[in-house]
Amino acid sequence: MTHQLVPFSQFVLKVHSRCDLACDHCYVYEHADTSWRGRPRAISEPVLARTAERIAEHARTHRLPAVHVVLHGGEPLLAGPRLLRRAAELLRAALPPGCELDLRIHTNGVRLDRAFCALFDELDIKVGISLDGDAAANDRHRRFADGRSSHAKVLAAVALLRSPEFRHLYAGLLCTIDVANDPIAVYEALRALEPPRIDFLLPHATWDQPPKRPAELGEHPYAHWLLAIHRRWEQQGRPFPVRTFDSVHRTLHGGASLTEALGLDPADLVVIETDGSFEQADSLKTAYDGAPATGFDVFTDTLDEVARHPGMQARQSGLAGLNATCRACPVVRSCGGGLFAHRWRTGAGFDNPSVFCGDLMRLITTIRDRIAPTATAPLGGPSTEQSGTEQPGTEQPGTELPGTDRLGPDQLGQLARGHGDAATVAALAAGQLDLTRRLLAAVGRQAGEAWQLLTELDATAPAAVDAVLAHPYVRSWAVGLLRAEPGDPAAEPDTLAEIAAAALIRAGRDAELPVPVRGGAIQLPTLGRVLVGGAGPAVLRGGADRFTVRSAAGVTRVVGFDQPTDPGWLPVRRLGFAGGWSVAVEDTDPQRDCHRWPAEQRLTEAALGDWTGALREAWELLLRDLPQYAAGIAAGLTTITPLRPGPGGRQLGSTARQAFGAVALARPRTAPDLALLLVREFQQVKLGAVVDFHDLYDRADRRLHPAPWAADPQSVAELFPGAYGRLAVTEFWGSRVAAYAGVGGEAAEHARERFRVERERTDRAIDTLLGSGSLTPLGERFAAGLRESLPDGGAEAPADRPLGADRPAPAGR
Repeated sequence: MTHQLVPFSQFVLKVHSRCDLACDHCYVYEHADTSWRGRPRAISEPVLARTAERIAEHARTHRLPAVHVVLHGGEPLLAGPRLLRRAAELLRAALPPGCELDLRIHTNGVRLDRAFCALFDELDIKVGISLDGDAAANDRHRRFADGRSSHAKVLAAVALLRSPEFRHLYAGLLCTIDVANDPIAVYEALRALEPPRIDFLLPHATWDQPPKRPAELGEHPYAHWLLAIHRRWEQQGRPFPVRTFDSVHRTLHGGASLTEALGLDPADLVVIETDGSFEQADSLKTAYDGAPATGFDVFTDTLDEVARHPGMQARQSGLAGLNATCRACPVVRSCGGGLFAHRWRTGAGFDNPSVFCGDLMRLITTIRDRIAPTATAPLGGPSTEQSGTEQPGTEQPGTELPGTDRLGPDQLGQLARGHGDAATVAALAAGQLDLTRRLLAAVGRQAGEAWQLLTELDATAPAAVDAVLAHPYVRSWAVGLLRAEPGDPAAEPDTLAEIAAAALIRAGRDAELPVPVRGGAIQLPTLGRVLVGGAGPAVLRGGADRFTVRSAAGVTRVVGFDQPTDPGWLPVRRLGFAGGWSVAVEDTDPQRDCHRWPAEQRLTEAALGDWTGALREAWELLLRDLPQYAAGIAAGLTTITPLRPGPGGRQLGSTARQAFGAVALARPRTAPDLALLLVREFQQVKLGAVVDFHDLYDRADRRLHPAPWAADPQSVAELFPGAYGRLAVTEFWGSRVAAYAGVGGEAAEHARERFRVERERTDRAIDTLLGSGSLTPLGERFAAGLRESLPDGGAEAPADRPLGADRPAPAGR
């Protein structure tokens, strides 16, 4: 296993190493590192030219679409206009075609005048300003060496940037927190300057030099300070981005952080000093003298060599690079252990939680509870403005709102071993239903009449609503709507009316609701499809034993549940089998086309009969040979979606990450093959539901590992579900070996060979997972549980006992 190199895309270029202010909280001059004393005051043109060449070389090697360069210091304006112009020219001239330059300068603002602004306008250099709030807050630290205030000069600089002539250069404000300052006064002073964005920074501190914590401000003063601002910012409708808050919101929803100080994403930033030395992040200057040094420079070393420096790789190693306390923390995906520098303690190095650990925990959990309260709420609960729930459409792509985990310790243990009884899978289903309710609340509030009806039904007939919301493709639709760009015609927000109509019919309520007509039909999730012809909206009226649809084309269709099948009514057909499994064959819902392979059209009665027979045989085989899987399937596999046959008779099986309870299959030739597909695919359904609430691995870890079942290497995020599914495949073939015990012939030999291959593949995958350094403690428990359940090589014992459970794990695990 090798560490995958993460290319740099952010470059901090020190153009001057001195400053015209004497801020007493500055990490460059007032903390542990003293390397600034031996560096040239200003960067030279040869260093600039070689730096530009190194960045261009790196961009060309890794085909970077853009690089982000910040001209920094000290105070970069001390470098003067000629040197700043030359830096911009050299950087732009060197970059390869197709690679954009995002060039910025970060300044204290006291020297920023119209001439500098005109230069930055010409060179397209955006400007960020350091400002700690109103005059009292700013002058607490940001003063000239003789004690004079810098506040008025900074305000004059910001006024220039706010002017129409230069407004496009205004990049934002950076504020270092001091808990002695009034947070709301600071925030309002900054808000008055109309910033495009604000970044609030924790003061740099370590376990050796901890931050000040006034006793009267409580145990977590930095969290309380930020949370006061967060509440005001939310109340004002988030008037501008705040990087700390946005990063917490994004990471809570599974997205990437916007700052190295939060989240598990690998750091991709490098510093170039005025003498051409490559250094790690400037914040490390607060740890110890020489902490950021790499020993590399622009004249002798490539940026790929710098990226392989142990310190750089430590900041790119995500969860694996954290100490045990952080890895076990429930908010580690958002916190990420905090800023690397803030973990320093003499004797233990950086193998510690952040010195701001308690504050980060309080900040993240409070924001989490504000934007998505964990208690299950009715659909018609308080509005988002009242409850603090995320506004519809603001969630990060690929994520969903938090819900409630219903698993007990024993149930989590069952799932860790790859199995799960009926109660365990029912608990997974309950948690998924809660997630779907929250997703629906995020997308439904603007749906008018349909949403109002659905919330009324939720209060009077909640079982009817739950029956519809438990449909796998309701959630996949809601997630797709949240991911969709504004105006995307594929988003279909009026699907909510179909959901409400299905609940109305299930509740037997006599009421009317406009519903969409697509392709000449009305879709009713969990119930079926009504053919009405034409286009435009129709009106559906519910009732105790029938419902009526009146289309815009003048077609009226009455569907009675106790009458023979109407050719215009295509109901969802349900199959029931001995042993307690009831499953819907979903071949009408357009939302089912979210799987990897294309869905089959409506099954004929003959085709449905073939499916029924095959599923019955497969189910009987699972009950007999794999009861440790059958119980969970009966409790959680509610929907079979037929797929079109694969090329050359290929056996196709698929699950959709956001469609809990559904497995899509192309019907194979034999019942054992169908049983194998069912048990393998439902493993993915179970693990996906676990991952919605529990971190098993570092989701930001992009390293690739050999996959025993694939030609291409895979990430841990791909390898883990692969191993989870392969355990079931191995146990299936173990059961076939047991079935053929004492019997010779080709079938028995084939079963033994498949068992040997699958067992070896699964065992190797578990080894890779345990050695990846990417697993959380719970992930390690799951990997160990898979090994515990992995059958012994003989596999002659009955498959309904955990074969190999008494076999010790290899040494070193």
